[in-house]
Amino acid sequence: MNADANTFSAQNHIHNQVCANYTEVQNWFQSVTKRLAYPIYSSYDIRDSGYKVTNVDANIYPAGFNNICPTDKENAVDLFKKYINIHYPFGVKKILLITEEHTKNPYYLENVYTISDLLEQGGFEVRLAFPKDLPEVINLESVTGHKLQFGSGFENSDWVKDFKPDLVISNNDFSLSLQEWGTQNTHPMNPPRELGWYQRKKSRYFKHYNQLVNEFAAVANIDPFLMRVETEEFANFDIGSEESRKELAARVDLFLAGLKIKYAELKITQEPFCFVKNNAGTYGLGVVRVSSGQEVLEWTYNARKKMKAAKGGRDIEEVIIQEGIPSIVKSGESSAEPVIYMVGCELAGGFLRTHAEKSSTESLNSPGAIYKKLCVSDLSNDRQKCPDENVYGWSAKLGLLAIGLEAQEMSIEFDRYHTATCGSI
Repeated sequence: MNADANTFSAQNHIHNQVCANYTEVQNWFQSVTKRLAYPIYSSYDIRDSGYKVTNVDANIYPAGFNNICPTDKENAVDLFKKYINIHYPFGVKKILLITEEHTKNPYYLENVYTISDLLEQGGFEVRLAFPKDLPEVINLESVTGHKLQFGSGFENSDWVKDFKPDLVISNNDFSLSLQEWGTQNTHPMNPPRELGWYQRKKSRYFKHYNQLVNEFAAVANIDPFLMRVETEEFANFDIGSEESRKELAARVDLFLAGLKIKYAELKITQEPFCFVKNNAGTYGLGVVRVSSGQEVLEWTYNARKKMKAAKGGRDIEEVIIQEGIPSIVKSGESSAEPVIYMVGCELAGGFLRTHAEKSSTESLNSPGAIYKKLCVSDLSNDRQKCPDENVYGWSAKLGLLAIGLEAQEMSIEFDRYHTATCGSI
């Protein structure tokens, strides 16, 4: 399994095994979906190193729907409609879309416009709101010039009372709990606020993801190593404490030593490295690449600052140590990674995140990233000829199931949600 010598391709092997065992794999997937509740949308950052393919981040409140393949956008209209009609069979007509308060980010507003447009094309009436009190409606403009109106998301506001929504969809990731807004909301909401980053943990997600990989691998007849990403939780993290940094450094060295042994067994020449990541966060914040415990002890002021606070100014109090997965995917001369979007349990879209200033071993989710075309809708034409979309798509599907198991473990209920077996795509 020496990827550097091009003697093995994890992607090709997984693709061939999934195609050969497709009925069994699909039946297994459907059997898990029928006992879980899962969010209306999600997105997954995928890394393909040649010797393994895995997802390294999962977002339940995705920003970036505007970047997905144009053909995928067309298909997403029916996927949204199908999800809502199946899981909320009481007849949803009006949707309140709760968003982040990024009033000065026209790119995020383009994402909001795209979600709203896809829902409206599906026959739903959509109104936009912030989870806060607003004295009056705010008019904003997306990067391509779409005009958007936002009102207060509180139920006692005229903006909500006049609209009478049947369903609330959130695109706010709740890095802060926003308890006052959450407790007054009486409408069914998807994804639930309780799956927000104020209490969600990456360590819990990756525990379930790796467990599902083991099950999937048994059905597809592959080595689970090919899709796992080794991840450990480090609690009681305090960037200001020398003792905490020393303990973290020791854990990093142990973690890397374990990877080195495994890589040697499999004749993988990649030198192990890892990422230290905030255990609760998104937007690529609180992520530092390290190759040894010594690097943790020698973190610069900028690195320490990066690991001090997350989105919303929350202190970073827990981190994960995660296996670093280099990317062999390229777009021109730039390093790239696939990002897969899902609507419910079905693949809805994708793109390649590229970054000309980052190497194949660095995080690409940072300012300066550019998005290139990757269409999951090609799978419906000929799965056999789409190894990229097939394998990256299955990593995302396993991630979706992991989110369902997260919610189950956290005893989070999807209010007025009807559980159903996933169809095939």
